[in-house]
Amino acid sequence: MERPSNRSYSLRGNRMTRAQSLAMAQYWQKYEAVIEKQLLLNQLFEKKVKVILEIGSGMGEATAAIAQANPDTGYVAVEMHQPGLGALLLLIIEKQLNNIKLIREDATYLLANFIPDNSIDGIHLLFPDPWPKNRQHKRRIVQDEFVQQVAMKLKVGGYIHIATDWQPYADWIKTRFDANPAFTGGIVTRPTWRVLSKFEGQGLKKGHVVTDFRYEKN
Repeated sequence: MERPSNRSYSLRGNRMTRAQSLAMAQYWQKYEAVIEKQLLLNQLFEKKVKVILEIGSGMGEATAAIAQANPDTGYVAVEMHQPGLGALLLLIIEKQLNNIKLIREDATYLLANFIPDNSIDGIHLLFPDPWPKNRQHKRRIVQDEFVQQVAMKLKVGGYIHIATDWQPYADWIKTRFDANPAFTGGIVTRPTWRVLSKFEGQGLKKGHVVTDFRYEKN
């Protein structure tokens, strides 16, 4: 499968701070999850009960905090923005975390080509770009095809948790997951593990309402 022509992420500048550049140079190979023909997430960590795929880890603040609070769970952060990966590496080193691996790749391409079916314990998709303009909706990561892809890759009983502070996108997400018979679930209260990031805090100050979803594979 080719990489999608309509990217679900913004190609922001890749200019990194000196600290981020040094972190990438010194630690990337240690924390990178190498993509081969098949990537079994549960084999990336020793003695982890479950492994969660974090799609779009951004600057890594939430991912690092969640991983720190849940040391028995492994987290694989998928992000295309190099400064974000560098920032997450700095947090990994600062907090001495051993339960995070990093992948720089388009998430839908990764799922389609390298993740075996029925192999993922859980997926976090926290505050994906809402692409608010009508002409941009095709760039939203949550499409019917993505929902089906997630259904194929999750284990039975596995889940995807999504959070968004853009109400039209929340409606869009609910419509597409509710339409897929592979899933049970819907809107849930914010779970205790989902830390309040700076990004979310800024949105709340602007009056944004955050919607959390949890869908489990039947």
